[in-house]
Amino acid sequence: MAIKIYGDPGSGSRRRVTAAAAAMGVNIEVVDIDLFNGESHTPEFLALNPHGLSPVMVDGDLVLYESAAINLYLAKKAGSDLAGRTTRERFEILQWMFWSGEQWRVFATLTFNEVLAKRFMGQPAEEAIVKLAADKIRAAAGVLDAHLAKHSHIVGDRLTLADFDVAGPFSQNERTKIPLNEFPNLVAWQQRLLKTVPGWATTKSEVDARIDGALEAAGIRL
Repeated sequence: MAIKIYGDPGSGSRRRVTAAAAAMGVNIEVVDIDLFNGESHTPEFLALNPHGLSPVMVDGDLVLYESAAINLYLAKKAGSDLAGRTTRERFEILQWMFWSGEQWRVFATLTFNEVLAKRFMGQPAEEAIVKLAADKIRAAAGVLDAHLAKHSHIVGDRLTLADFDVAGPFSQNERTKIPLNEFPNLVAWQQRLLKTVPGWATTKSEVDARIDGALEAAGIRL
């Protein structure tokens, strides 16, 4: 039985899992959940993730949410070296995955909620929050840009789970206008991923089609 991944095709977090699974050769069954129609807040879905967020993994009787945890589980199950080849590398990967959650993606998600999600609800963005998030992203991006000036990838100069985790905010940056394009080494790294990791390019197309279609259906122009 294939591992099931539940999530909205427009979700950058689902993208991180499906792209990593493809890179690791893990057989998964993707189950679409329509966030815009409230499918993540049905009793059935809330039984899987009480936060009502995607993605969620179901493998037999094991249910996991949080993309980083799912990817680490898939890597363990597949025996993939994307989670690290040595003890040092494994902990460096974990460092950047934790960094991504604490210093990085949280502010990209906050911006998405203000700039895009509120538009669907007919509400204005709170500019003070948008500015705060942009300032935090710039501070973190400066650290990351300096790191990528010396490395082709986040850890070990090769693709690892850290790349998928840290690359998540690029899923929506052209729509939310978070300041990632101000940092040339980040942009170059992202382009390398799109050119060399087929699953990352494929999932970008999925996210773009989903979000752009939803914006068009709602009559929202950015």
